[in-house]
Amino acid sequence: MSNLGFSLLLTRIFVIALFSIALTKVGCLDFSFPSFVDQEDENSFIFQNSNIIKQAIQVTPDLSKPTLLLNQSGRALYKEQFRLWGKGKGNQKNVMASFNSTFMLNISPFPTGNYPLGEGLSFILTSDPTLPKNSQGKWLGIVNDNTNGSSQAQILAVEFDTRKSYTEDIDDNHVGLDLNSIYSIKQVSLTDYGLNLSSGSNLTIRVQYDGKNISVFVPLVNLTSTNMNGPVLTLPLNLSDYLPEKVYVGFAGSTGENNTELNCVLSWHFHSSDIDENPNLLWVWIAVPLAVVLLLGVALCLYLTRPCCKGDLEEAYPMIEDQIQGSSMVPKKFQLKELRRATSNFNPKNKLGKGGFGTVYKGVIGDKVVAVKRVSKDSRQGQQEFIAEVTTIGSLSHRNLVKLIGWCYESHELLIVYEFMPNGSLDKFIFRDEKLGTEIPELRWERRRSIIFGVAQALDYLHNGCEKRVLHRDIKSSNIMLDSEFNAKLGDFGLARTIQQSEKTHHTTREIAGTPGYMAPESFLTGRATVETDVYAFGVLVLEVISGRKPGNQNEENSFTNGMVLWIWGLHSNGMILDAVDSKLNEEFEDDEVGCILVLGLACCHPNPHERPSMRTILKVLVGEEDPPMVPVEVPAFVWPSMPLSFKEDGETTSHAAQLTPFTESTGR
Repeated sequence: MSNLGFSLLLTRIFVIALFSIALTKVGCLDFSFPSFVDQEDENSFIFQNSNIIKQAIQVTPDLSKPTLLLNQSGRALYKEQFRLWGKGKGNQKNVMASFNSTFMLNISPFPTGNYPLGEGLSFILTSDPTLPKNSQGKWLGIVNDNTNGSSQAQILAVEFDTRKSYTEDIDDNHVGLDLNSIYSIKQVSLTDYGLNLSSGSNLTIRVQYDGKNISVFVPLVNLTSTNMNGPVLTLPLNLSDYLPEKVYVGFAGSTGENNTELNCVLSWHFHSSDIDENPNLLWVWIAVPLAVVLLLGVALCLYLTRPCCKGDLEEAYPMIEDQIQGSSMVPKKFQLKELRRATSNFNPKNKLGKGGFGTVYKGVIGDKVVAVKRVSKDSRQGQQEFIAEVTTIGSLSHRNLVKLIGWCYESHELLIVYEFMPNGSLDKFIFRDEKLGTEIPELRWERRRSIIFGVAQALDYLHNGCEKRVLHRDIKSSNIMLDSEFNAKLGDFGLARTIQQSEKTHHTTREIAGTPGYMAPESFLTGRATVETDVYAFGVLVLEVISGRKPGNQNEENSFTNGMVLWIWGLHSNGMILDAVDSKLNEEFEDDEVGCILVLGLACCHPNPHERPSMRTILKVLVGEEDPPMVPVEVPAFVWPSMPLSFKEDGETTSHAAQLTPFTESTGR
């Protein structure tokens, strides 16, 4: 290690040690979400039967049909606790923190269906982040029949109730304050203030606690105003009598047996004060900046007097290099100057496209045309995907996988070099990118069938053919690349994970990975990637390729719900499945063959993961060795946990519901 690397390491150790002492006195929490971004913000929360969709937290799941939304409950909590109170000295009372939570909520009817509204949404402080079982309906995701009224519940809720569930409720449009119970200790009708919670309007609410009193403010001038006068509800309260020192903050909500609504939080700003229990720690706050300045001065001196050697920049951040070099079958490492020269210094004229974590450029190395992906420097998640992509696809070899040629990590630049695919991605052919006009040839049926078969072969290799099973986790048309002969190759392995132990069938993550519209419904509840979730995404792709329609709702306002699958399943129910075929095919296909593959696509999209076929079975169907699996006439309802099959014909194991405890041994890379 160079002098610079050693000095930086020394600095980190001392700073972390000093801050760990100093921060023992700090319990404040301060964050701001003007909106919610799917991939960037989801790691900040604990989601239970909830998720981020269209830049908003859906506290209860925003599903495709009103019948699926019935009788649901959910929670969305900020993942870090904050210290609500601390013990006073001697006989002194507990020292309370104050907080201010301002959020914009939207409670609206489901777009379709004739179900009445209910039940409600609430802001909560709780000791336990776990969603109580059977807390749907009148329980609002706050408590259940067993914990209601019990001191063990340890929860405070400010409820925004849209249904009169009890005789004690004022009406179906009120705010209430709940302590360890669904029965409010105080409630106020919002009708008196000209507000209707379930109107579908955005309402900015503020919940404030000054250490002695809790107050709720709502806009009083009009439905879009954020001006707030006095509180509509206030109550003196010592929260240390009801809640532990550290609590989670967030939201809970529910729908009823015959009531539906969308419970959305569009923005959230939260601030809590510090609790200063020991002024003797003042020396720490003086020592920390002095120590940091001193150690950084030492590091600077060592840097200025260091021997000049290549690679110092990499030594400051060795983790990326170490993880890649520690992988087997690492592809070639390029120098940054080579790739700059190959892409004319990343000239915008050579830009092929831009993804979530980087931009792809066309380049020439020697006499070979390549594609160079330049990962964004500012994206920590992009760095993780860079490592995943290089270490995963670098050890794979299959004619239907995009070939990884090499990589580069230099001067904090993260670059991946792939084989160049002249025809780009599949999506522009399916959906006909209008910017390219008549340059895009039509995809006839034989090419579409060949593309489906090629992707199926690639997935079968990942699941069954390579040394360590690989879960791709992001199968979609924009990740299917086409060579000069229109052969399909699966690319973009940034979200892929290898399963280290062959008997494992899943990879557990703290965040939900994938693309809305292609994600299996159980993904949002388990946070797991499995062979079955890959199969679900493949099924969506099959239906997409044949129908020429995008996944998600047909109005595309909510890509979480897969309206395309439901639409094709509806045609299947009426014996009209061939009506789903893309009109651009001009009926130039064999009805039986296309119908068979459409049914196969539906089987892959079965809501119960244990009913989905394996990739081996899928390949047998595609080559005509087996008939497609039986598919119910009506789309089955999604139920979790689903009941697993007793066995699979091909001997593959599945992620049974009984295995839903965390697996720390199964790690992805």
